[in-house]
Amino acid sequence: MEIIKTILDGVFILTPSVFGDSRGWFMETYNEETLKKAGLSLHFVQDNHSFSEKEGTVRGLHYQLNPKAQSKLVRCTKGAIFDVAVDIRKHSPTYTKWVGIELSADNKKQLLVPKGFAHGFMTLIADTEVQYKVDELYSKEHDYGILWNDPALDIKWPGHVTPILAKKDEEAPLLKNARHHFGEIE
Repeated sequence: MEIIKTILDGVFILTPSVFGDSRGWFMETYNEETLKKAGLSLHFVQDNHSFSEKEGTVRGLHYQLNPKAQSKLVRCTKGAIFDVAVDIRKHSPTYTKWVGIELSADNKKQLLVPKGFAHGFMTLIADTEVQYKVDELYSKEHDYGILWNDPALDIKWPGHVTPILAKKDEEAPLLKNARHHFGEIE
């Protein structure tokens, strides 16, 4: 597995080794020891799986506050997404910066999004499935979001279709009005 650092501290792109033959292919999508050797110590406790019927579906930008903050290991197992992590740690030198990458069933890449980051994605084709591991259980009372197209973040989302959003994501606040306190005393 190749583990690549991004411009955001703690956000990594993981590309698994794929072994193919006449039957198809095999890959290891997660190995705790491999991540530990790279300095990443995570213990995942929940797997999530989403299906988006239409191209242009946006999910996010989501995060959970402490003490239920989550790290996520995201991959696209059918179709393709533009996956985004946004640094919302107020005292970070990369506060409000983001990284985006195409994850697809074809490229098999994964994005590791640590605690202190908002996460979201847009489907690039119809009938897309996304699976991700988290290191903290879902907690409705700690679940928050930021408006996906907040001008202060200037995320360069793919723009050839009208985005499809859940009411929760349409009504999410701008970052300046959102509740987020990563890096502060809680």
